[in-house]
Amino acid sequence: MASEKINMPQLGESVTEGTISSWLVQVGDKINKYDPIAEVLTDKVNAEVPSSFTGTIKELVAEEGQTIAVGDLMCYIDTEDGAVDATQAVNKETDEAPKETTEEPNQDQSMKKRYSPAVLRLAQENDIDLDQVTGSGQKGRITRKDIENYLSNGKPKTTSSNQEVSSKPSQAQSVPVVEKAPSSAPVSDMQQGDIEIPVTGVRKAIAQNMVRSKQEIPHAWMTVEVDVTDLVTYRNQIKDDFKKKEGFSLTFFAFFVKAVAQALKEYPQLNSMWAGDKIIQKKAINLSIAVAKDEELFVPVIKNADEKSIKGIAKDITELAGKARKGKLTGDDMKGGTFTVNNTGSFGSISSMGVINHPQAAILQVESIVKRPVIVDNMFAARDMVNLSLSLDHRVLDGLVCGNFLSYLKTTLENMNEKTMSIY
Repeated sequence: MASEKINMPQLGESVTEGTISSWLVQVGDKINKYDPIAEVLTDKVNAEVPSSFTGTIKELVAEEGQTIAVGDLMCYIDTEDGAVDATQAVNKETDEAPKETTEEPNQDQSMKKRYSPAVLRLAQENDIDLDQVTGSGQKGRITRKDIENYLSNGKPKTTSSNQEVSSKPSQAQSVPVVEKAPSSAPVSDMQQGDIEIPVTGVRKAIAQNMVRSKQEIPHAWMTVEVDVTDLVTYRNQIKDDFKKKEGFSLTFFAFFVKAVAQALKEYPQLNSMWAGDKIIQKKAINLSIAVAKDEELFVPVIKNADEKSIKGIAKDITELAGKARKGKLTGDDMKGGTFTVNNTGSFGSISSMGVINHPQAAILQVESIVKRPVIVDNMFAARDMVNLSLSLDHRVLDGLVCGNFLSYLKTTLENMNEKTMSIY
């Protein structure tokens, strides 16, 4: 038996560190290779880190709530098996179903109520009393597979008011064990009725990434107004037949993403990244799209968007948004983005300035399509108008190239109709 190290694995491209939100094991626990040992939060994704070995936990070096760099030591384990690559362990953990436990029913259940964010989300969405679910994880811990099996077996959902899992947990409910972040406001500023909300999890990762973007990137902004009347007419004509034929919706956003991909091929300078003493212009056009779920924000990626039809892009948008809502996004879904398109119009916004998704060089806000009176041929006409707002990294990009990019994008969108394009 040898003592081995388990280090923080690479959980996504450009991810340099992770925060241990909770340990799933304790010193003395016997675990198998690929068993989850800790929940880790990054600015890209939440993940369970699997063990690279079979053995017994010897020492937990990092503490819950501690942020450590990729490659830094997490814990020691006395091994009974050979090592495997940590990245392979992460990938295998997401692909394989948990192995059936052979432990007796009266086994130690001390981990049963240590719920992962994914388990809590599924329980809240499906109104499940977690006390009724049998856990197959370490020491009775409930895994995401346990919840999915519970649902697939048609088990009854709890309706008792004192057992209901609310989407907004009360003080009496069981919540994940997390380290309470210190309040930035002086105690004297707290008044009766004020609520102190610890900054943890995804919100903490978002905050760190946004601060980094604003501190490091000199932002500049440009906006153009686009007449998308023909596009709106075309999409509304075909959307119902498309839904019946394909099984998913044809949204306006798919057209905008396709137009952005075409514009980036013409102006690849915007498909770049700042790298200290050089600028890296990316060949692949991988478009990040912002997807919000409750108070969490995820940025999955449509890979090689320039090579896909509008139908293919619409399918990717539907699948990625669905995975985000179900908490099933993987590290691969989140990595490789070269430019971000944000559908702020879905919230009714007509003008906004996005914060660039570090280390990219730009982000485009697609605002709400609004019918407004516009002068056409010296006469007023009701037209469908949309604002496109571009935030740019002024170290990488200047007004001339960005103005040309927006002009090309405007022309492309204004000429999208049944005669000029196909969605297939």
